[in-house]
Amino acid sequence: MSVRVTAPVRRAAVRRQRLGTTVIKGNGKLKANVKAKGMTKATTAAPGRRAPAEFSSPACLLHEFEGALESAAAPDVRIKRINDKPAPEDGFRTLVDRLWPRGMTRHDAALDAWARELAPSTPLRRWFNHDPDRWIAFRSRYRNELRVHASELEALRRRAGRERVTLLYAARDAKHNNAVVIMGLLRRR
Repeated sequence: MSVRVTAPVRRAAVRRQRLGTTVIKGNGKLKANVKAKGMTKATTAAPGRRAPAEFSSPACLLHEFEGALESAAAPDVRIKRINDKPAPEDGFRTLVDRLWPRGMTRHDAALDAWARELAPSTPLRRWFNHDPDRWIAFRSRYRNELRVHASELEALRRRAGRERVTLLYAARDAKHNNAVVIMGLLRRR
């Protein structure tokens, strides 16, 4: 019996059986033919996808799933005020404010990236003015602004699946700022 693997086995679901071939489908990126006695040549993958290598046994195929499982991991996202001292457990440090924080040098900030494009627009930032009474409306308007930057958010989400990402903000209010909104979007699928 041959099996065509198309996803990590833990999420795969057998959808149909036809001509002695079991097709397993899910959300993975791999396609390979597995026979009960060893492994045959891998099938060609769809355009834009990497074709899997040939293996000596079906058990050797498991390491191919590591990449798919890694990207499916829950994003490790934290938020931190930029004035707090950098720590090794911060991981990838990204400033998500449009303006550079007052009194902070680039050396003291220890940034890996400055994502100005993910910051709220100047009119929205001025309207909000860190007023907790406007927080719900700010969140909604800011999410609408972030729809334009979906690719940048997705890149940050992929990075957070691989390593810890710390979003840095300069606001004094830890509960009502743009980093909280971005963290919520990154953690949600």
